[in-house]
Amino acid sequence: MRGELENFAGEVFEPFARNDQRRWGQVYVRGLLTDGKRKSVEPMAARLGEDGNRQALAHFVTTSPWDPSHIRARLAWKMEAV
Repeated sequence: MRGELENFAGEVFEPFARNDQRRWGQVYVRGLLTDGKRKSVEPMAARLGEDGNRQALAHFVTTSPWDPSHIRARLAWKMEAV
């Protein structure tokens, strides 16, 4: 399951120019779609073994310059195939 989820997130965040943005995009998607009641940054980072990097994940979610409308469009495109 994790491999499939990483592939999916990799395709969704593929247009990001920087590797670190693609990586944190993948981590964020995994955090949202895996088990766990709390979907805020700290619990997701702890659940995914990224606790030492929760500040980097928080930066991606709150201040990293990416346009969520592009990601929504890619998600919709991916879901059409399903």
